[in-house]
Amino acid sequence: MNHPITIKSGDVQLSGVLQYPESDKVERGTKKYPIVVICHGFVGNRIGTDRLFVEAAEQLTNSGYLVLRFDYGGCGESTGDYGSGGLDKLIEQTRTVLDYTAGLDLVDPDRIILLGHSLGGAVAVLTAARDSRVKSLVLWAPVAHPYMDIRNIIGKQAVEEIEKTGKSDYLHYELTQHFTNSLAEYQPLTELRSYNGDVLIVHGTADTVVPVDYCFLYQKTFWLRKEGCCDKEVIMQADHTFSSKSTRDQAFDVTLRWIDSLGKRRSDWSYWTI
Repeated sequence: MNHPITIKSGDVQLSGVLQYPESDKVERGTKKYPIVVICHGFVGNRIGTDRLFVEAAEQLTNSGYLVLRFDYGGCGESTGDYGSGGLDKLIEQTRTVLDYTAGLDLVDPDRIILLGHSLGGAVAVLTAARDSRVKSLVLWAPVAHPYMDIRNIIGKQAVEEIEKTGKSDYLHYELTQHFTNSLAEYQPLTELRSYNGDVLIVHGTADTVVPVDYCFLYQKTFWLRKEGCCDKEVIMQADHTFSSKSTRDQAFDVTLRWIDSLGKRRSDWSYWTI
């Protein structure tokens, strides 16, 4: 069951959809459900390439999870101008979505999960480092060096144009100098140490957009924390958006099994008392 929503973040209206498990499984007012909030990538939207996030949400809701998919400002059906803001705005908008999520009666506050893809993975990390309501992170092919990674995507010519004129057109998105400057200001690999929750990283060996080496770099850095575990799954021949059926099925399967294991672990601990 899908419920269209609009969330106000500053002067921007974020368009999204809240998806429930099958109606006969939802016990309104009597049970709390874990929720997965999906953060899309650079100039993306809540549908995802080849319906990546739609299909992921279907898998999750079929397994009893709430899912919230939303468009960042200036993307999809949200108002605003994506290219005029920066990572600061994306973090702010993600936290506003968390405000909405935490206010839902059906949501278990101890099982709020951010799932971020590509640049959305970096945004998820930066948000989790600032917001203790994020209990778990799932990172699909996450960006590790925002400035260099997005520079490689938009190309050297666009970067030089931004530096010279203050803006550049990329796929109809007007990227400003504030946007590129903000990419250089935020360092997910440094800031992640402020986050103590559990993490899963999923990456494909055939990813030509974000290097698969980042998967190992992220895990090594997460391991340096005093608290929280970090698991990874490297999927052979998977590209940046897990576009083939076999690799996408693998990504969904490992993600769902990992999230389920967190719930089981919490349930097992509930039997222990001091």
